[in-house]
Amino acid sequence: MDCAICGTRRPRRFCPGINGNICTICCGEEREVTVDCPLDCEFLLIARKHEKLSEIVADAIPNSDIKPTRKDLEANEELLIFLVRTLVTAALSTRGVVDFDVRDALDGLIRTYRTLESGVYYESVPSNAIAANLFRHLQQAIQQFRTDEHEQLGLSKTRDSHILMILVYLQRIELDRNNGRRRGRAFLHALKDYYEVPEPSAPSTSSLILP
Repeated sequence: MDCAICGTRRPRRFCPGINGNICTICCGEEREVTVDCPLDCEFLLIARKHEKLSEIVADAIPNSDIKPTRKDLEANEELLIFLVRTLVTAALSTRGVVDFDVRDALDGLIRTYRTLESGVYYESVPSNAIAANLFRHLQQAIQQFRTDEHEQLGLSKTRDSHILMILVYLQRIELDRNNGRRRGRAFLHALKDYYEVPEPSAPSTSSLILP
């Protein structure tokens, strides 16, 4: 029996991403490149511990004028956790979503909230269809969060600037954690584990699963 990917080398491990046995070389080279790796794959988990991520060049960091501080994040912890869990759940509920889709969605949302500072609202919806779905989902979730907040407190304490700050913070983490692989989900994986977000039971084959 040969490796299910290269067809030449002897297989050494089972790959749940293709439901077949593969060699170690193909596992290393094709992981999150041509293979959609389940986040609980034991070999993916091992690889995560040894990934060499690209260093971010300070001059290339977008929205560098916004500087989220620990104090800012703690003051808006409820909003942060809500956005993280909404983002991760929405992404993992849709088949094919990768970190680069999330990057486009966050960039579009940040650009959109930036326009509120100028007083001229304009939606920067990503051209990427998957990212656009994430964009819309997060937009709706944020609106619902503010509506619920107003009903509970009698006022809306969450400002547009708070939302923008959290979005920029998530953008920085994505830039830091993205491993550059075409089907990589290292950023989503990191958020899921750190914030203990349950993985959806069944990804949708079409649009995002809305609450």
